[in-house]
Amino acid sequence: MNIKNNINYFRQNIPQGCKLITVSKTQPVERLLEAYNRGQRIFGENKVQELVPKYEALPKDIEWHMIGHLQSNKVKYIAPFITLIHAVDSLSLLKEINKQAQRNQRVIACLLQVHIAEEESKFGFSEEDILQLFVDPGFLQLNHISIMGLMGMATFTENEAQVRKEFTGLGLFFRKLQAMNLPAQVKMKELSMGMSGDYNIAIEAGSTLVRIGTAIFGERDYSKK
Repeated sequence: MNIKNNINYFRQNIPQGCKLITVSKTQPVERLLEAYNRGQRIFGENKVQELVPKYEALPKDIEWHMIGHLQSNKVKYIAPFITLIHAVDSLSLLKEINKQAQRNQRVIACLLQVHIAEEESKFGFSEEDILQLFVDPGFLQLNHISIMGLMGMATFTENEAQVRKEFTGLGLFFRKLQAMNLPAQVKMKELSMGMSGDYNIAIEAGSTLVRIGTAIFGERDYSKK
């Protein structure tokens, strides 16, 4: 696939107010540079062990997003440089991010992952969990994190009505939170929804961050992981 043309397509067709995250998992540095040289500056990785060497090898004006499930014992490796952690799914993980952010004398931006899919394999808070989190004393004392919004992954299905229902529900919850009186460390500015197969539906539902990999780089060769 022509990476430059694909980057141009998304930059021209994603509406104002929505940002493109180029999902670069399993891709070599050379292919990321093709996207970088076309002006792309936001890249998303699923695994810490792949993210760190890419950060070290590539230009430092890149914004790195951790979009995969993050284990607490891996936070320390990305805390010095990560721009945004998408899939935060527990108070214990938030506490570890806060600890590592404090060690690095910075505030780390996070999104709370909401479980919207039918699959049990997906991680995330329920809506009620998030409302409880925002009044939890353990959360309220965390001053080295900033909750910038929500993230969700729809059910892996060809049923567009199901996907639309899940994205629309998360969009409604996001706007409900925006209208509430929230703790100081909660901003509710970003809604991360949509990948190569469903980004148009996500944008219709209010996504501000779309995570696109296959539609830019082509199908991944997982044998080269």
